[in-house]
Amino acid sequence: CAAMEGPPSLWALSGAAVSRSMRALEADVWALPGHLLRGLLPLLNVFYLERAEGAARRAGLSTQPIWRKLWDDVMKTRPPNSESVTCWRKKFLETFFSNVLHGVLDVSSDWRLNDHHFSPLLHSSQHVTQLTLCNMLQAVTELTAEHNQKVLENLSSSLQILKFRHLLSTDQSIRRALVVLLHRLIHHGSVSQVSMYSWPVPDTVLLVLILSMSAGYWCSGKVLPYRSSPCGLCREDRAQGQEPCHEEEHDKHQQAPQAEVNGHGADVPHGSAISLRRDGPSPNTLCEEGSGKASCDPPAGSSPHCPSQGLSCHPVLQKPRRRQKPAVGRRRRCPRRSRGTYDGQEDLYDFVFTVARENTSELHEHNVTEGENADNCPGSATGSPCSSSAGCKKRAGSAGTFSLKTAHRFRSISTLELFSIPLTEDACRTLSNLLSSWESLENLVLSYNGLGENVLCVVSGLRALCRRPRCRLRLLRLSDVFSHMPCMELVRCILSALPRLQTLSVSFDLKNHTEGNRPGGNPSCSETEIPESSLEQLEIRFPREALHTALLLPVLRASRCLQQLSLDSAALPSPRELEHLLQALKEYNPNLKKLSFHDVNLADHQKEVLLLLQDPILQEITFSFCRLFENCTTEFLSEIINTVKRNSTLKSLKLPGNRLGNHRLVALADIFSEDSSSSLCQLDVSSNCIKPDGLLEFTKKLEGHIQQRGGRIKFTHLRLFQNWLDQDTETAQEALRRLRAVCSVVNDTWDSSQAFADYISVM
Repeated sequence: CAAMEGPPSLWALSGAAVSRSMRALEADVWALPGHLLRGLLPLLNVFYLERAEGAARRAGLSTQPIWRKLWDDVMKTRPPNSESVTCWRKKFLETFFSNVLHGVLDVSSDWRLNDHHFSPLLHSSQHVTQLTLCNMLQAVTELTAEHNQKVLENLSSSLQILKFRHLLSTDQSIRRALVVLLHRLIHHGSVSQVSMYSWPVPDTVLLVLILSMSAGYWCSGKVLPYRSSPCGLCREDRAQGQEPCHEEEHDKHQQAPQAEVNGHGADVPHGSAISLRRDGPSPNTLCEEGSGKASCDPPAGSSPHCPSQGLSCHPVLQKPRRRQKPAVGRRRRCPRRSRGTYDGQEDLYDFVFTVARENTSELHEHNVTEGENADNCPGSATGSPCSSSAGCKKRAGSAGTFSLKTAHRFRSISTLELFSIPLTEDACRTLSNLLSSWESLENLVLSYNGLGENVLCVVSGLRALCRRPRCRLRLLRLSDVFSHMPCMELVRCILSALPRLQTLSVSFDLKNHTEGNRPGGNPSCSETEIPESSLEQLEIRFPREALHTALLLPVLRASRCLQQLSLDSAALPSPRELEHLLQALKEYNPNLKKLSFHDVNLADHQKEVLLLLQDPILQEITFSFCRLFENCTTEFLSEIINTVKRNSTLKSLKLPGNRLGNHRLVALADIFSEDSSSSLCQLDVSSNCIKPDGLLEFTKKLEGHIQQRGGRIKFTHLRLFQNWLDQDTETAQEALRRLRAVCSVVNDTWDSSQAFADYISVM
């Protein structure tokens, strides 16, 4: 091969020499004219290529093709959603950092990745906005090592999303390192989202540690002793004399006069105030705060006041049998080295179950003091583990156990996601208590956590959070295999507790096997009056339940701001249910812009389908796997086309999985004919048994209409996923080539050999 390629050119030899001498020639190289710099950039290693960005931009050059080629050469995989990657430089360096950190990539394997003048982790860390930590968290030890302090500093500024995947139990040294890492990246950093995935048997200690630090709590002190002096940022704050704001504390007590526990709240000295701020504007700002309850139960033999030691930035959680020593002197903002010997694992379990055993009946009592009916959902809902039942009272924390209600708090995250992590009753109680004062939380996603009836415990914590003036919660997504109660009851329950939600998604695969034995469901939820809601987006995936419009009406009536509605896997018990739904939407939700039906049989609802397509407000309509053309006649297809042609409001029509076929696809091209006033921009015909010859005929017809209209057409996007385009590759390629000259086409390489089996399975 070398003989065939011939000797390298003088330019290549010169470029290689310059590349090897970049340490001395860097400034001169950046000053080169654009035509010379263009040829030199591909010869640089990743470290100098990253530094060349400014010079390339000044010369009017783009480094994106070089980074894309580097990705193909080094990573050797196609990233998911590669068509949406806007910056291959960032994509490469972020993945490069992760692979080097986890030992997946050997930098010595390619000269472009190896330069002894640069640290791979340090150089790429400034481009990392999301990071995934896996398995036994070995990467945590590496990141918190002394020689990676600058790496951690870069991450604290750049990292926004922190993910944990496939976690395993860890030893105490790794947990200590994790505490340091989370303290730096969350409490003093920019991380705004924590996501955890696929943890079939979660370690309770590790799970609560991550949740608590994400909520702004410091899990150190006796729990996890800090191995050295206080963190530098906390020392800086202390040196600058930053103290809690007395005005904020005064406002806090004005807003929450009921924040007394066992009558001692009024005795808390003003000097022991805890700031309410949770997520300050800068990463280095220490945000200490308490929850709505501003005092703690004093241990035996101590002052009724909360000791100042308890108000340090690490809650020292002592067992009831141990006696708290009164603290003197100034308050400390960061953990000190623990004195004496103890069993750290045992103390951490104390912390875990202290969080879980916060007396959740106080939430219920708090609701009642504000004039609510004690039977309202979810605080006292039937079967709710967080109701003020005898069971919960037995679990309540005993006197002397440090309460999170008085712990100092740092900056906390705004998005929490838990995917495929089973949550026990104790874990749900822990999460509920953390949520009850998590004011910075804006988005909560709980997916396949096996909540069961414990979902009401979580809602109870969110209800308490929603009562706080500074609550920011706007999005809640709940999905699971089994539903503990009918979907509409749960939706009503959530909206009655969280009227300020803007997005709510509830999704279940199957009914609970015991649900049939509960004919009344949850009476307190079904009878709850829903207050006026701020809901803008509602998604419900029914576990093959019947959609009774009468149950949905109160939700629609309370959601006047609703703009998006998605109904999935619902059964229409009678032909008139869909008609009643459309009437309700027209009456109560005049601002509805997007309506989606998925896996809802609409074969016998042609009249209602036409009514939707001529709606003057809707901008996006989705009929996904709705058997829309199962009993379709030529007249019905013509009515659909003519209705869409007359609708100047509709921008997007999605028809995946409706057995469209070739001839109906070709007919749809008439939507864009010369006499059409349609504003349709996007058309989705995925999974519709479309063959290459049908797509080519559709393309030719569309080209004819565009030519008749003088090239003026608003159609911009066509989606063609999972169609039978592999049956004639040459014809398919010609059709796609001609289509891409007209609009953006998104398709995939799909094996249609499975299509017949798929078709039979949905018949």
